[in-house]
Amino acid sequence: MDLQEQVQKRKTFAIISHPDAGKTTMTEKLLLFGNLIRSAGTVKGKKSGKYATSDWMEIEKQRGISVTSSVMNFDYNSYKVNILDTPGHEDFSEDTYRTLTAVDSVVMIIDATKGIEAQTIKLFKVCKMRGIPIFTFINKLDREGREPLDLLYQIEEVLDIETYPMNWPVGMGKRFLGILDRYNDQFIQFNGNEEETYIPLDEMDQTAIAQDATYQETLEELELINEAGDQFSLERVLAGEQTPVFFGSALAPFGVQTFFDTFIQLAPAPGPRRTEDEVVDPDNPDFSGFIFKIQANMNPQHRDRIAFLRVCSGKFERGMNVTLARTGKTIRLGQTQQFVASSRDTVEEAYAGDIIGVYDSGSYRIGDTLLDGKLKSEYDELPQFPPEMFQRVSAKNVMKAKQFRKGLEQLVQEGAIQLFRGYPIDSLIIGAVGQLQYEVFQHRMKNEYNVEVLLESIGDRIPRWLKKEQVDPSMFDERNLLVKDREEDFLVLFKNDFALRWFVDKHPEIDLIDLYEVNQYDQTTYS
Repeated sequence: MDLQEQVQKRKTFAIISHPDAGKTTMTEKLLLFGNLIRSAGTVKGKKSGKYATSDWMEIEKQRGISVTSSVMNFDYNSYKVNILDTPGHEDFSEDTYRTLTAVDSVVMIIDATKGIEAQTIKLFKVCKMRGIPIFTFINKLDREGREPLDLLYQIEEVLDIETYPMNWPVGMGKRFLGILDRYNDQFIQFNGNEEETYIPLDEMDQTAIAQDATYQETLEELELINEAGDQFSLERVLAGEQTPVFFGSALAPFGVQTFFDTFIQLAPAPGPRRTEDEVVDPDNPDFSGFIFKIQANMNPQHRDRIAFLRVCSGKFERGMNVTLARTGKTIRLGQTQQFVASSRDTVEEAYAGDIIGVYDSGSYRIGDTLLDGKLKSEYDELPQFPPEMFQRVSAKNVMKAKQFRKGLEQLVQEGAIQLFRGYPIDSLIIGAVGQLQYEVFQHRMKNEYNVEVLLESIGDRIPRWLKKEQVDPSMFDERNLLVKDREEDFLVLFKNDFALRWFVDKHPEIDLIDLYEVNQYDQTTYS
């Protein structure tokens, strides 16, 4: 099979949603289709002792939430599937944002009982800015929820994207009878269990339909959609301008098989990716890829570090030598794996679209480009977002300074928290988007590095970066704290909006850089 055929077999996508919309449950069902598990774990696993397959970290099992992105690879029909299950909690949105740079499409799950929620909007906007095709699954139809027409209207109004319902529910909650599959011209009957009955539309009992009020209501809604709704356009879907909408229940499960079979046909194969100097096609024979995530201690027995690499072009072969573009150093990729959450198998070869794990001895950073052959330039920089909360950090036991430094360094390299140093008085400060990140940090330091840490809050701060030539330490104090980031760049942690405005008025000659605005401006599509 040639390189182009291998690329066309790849389907690499992320699943996004607000917490509790059913994202991890959906992931479990797709793993069942790939024959990777025999039964799905339960997200709320503390009572049953079963945990979601994609939630491999101990704190995830305790809390019943996803706090880090997981990667799952499996074969389905004739395709090679790479699923990235992302954290839904907003405190881990930066991990999700980076993960979205590594996918070719997204499945957005919406809770039919709640509609579009805050985190869904944030993640959708990132996808929209990057031009990522979005497929929507409206979940929990076996419960009473919002009317389907209202849900479509909300998607179009709030998210500003066309919708095309690929199927349509017949009732919901206790009156839920199944879905009319518009795309495949069939009715899928809900039997209240995992069995689904498929009936071609032209074979349905028209007399029974005419006598059933729920069916009649559904047909009236479909008539309205056919007359006033948008026409299906795969071109607009792939451009991120229209979202195919599917209805069902991941937990039941119902409608998931139909959704996935249709999705896998329509979702795009890996496309071209932009570097600093050129656009690289996926079937370019020269190997290239970029690291979008680093994870420490996936195997607690070995305390290893894995860098997650998205292959962008060429063919990866285990044992090959590549160049780390940032340093020019040659690295041999001998220890490489593919995943089902924390379980892994050695991977011998991979192609554009595949996600592989590369053993990391400390050489890699998030955003690094690996190259082989004639390619020279790096892939566009991954987005970084400024923290909103800041705390001083120290080891509770000074005798464990070595473990403290190692744990801090490795967890910072993962990108979940950011490290800053006070200037000119040296102190360690970690920044995070939300409080839960600090709780996970404390938990992992204690359980993975055997170090208890002390955290002292310095409150929510407003970070602004400075040009080195404009830095004057005498301008700053505890209220407007001068610090350095990991790259030795200066920034100020302003106490509040008033302090920021006061400084701007007093020092108009100083350029203050808002990293969030920079990311908003720079987040254009890779393809």
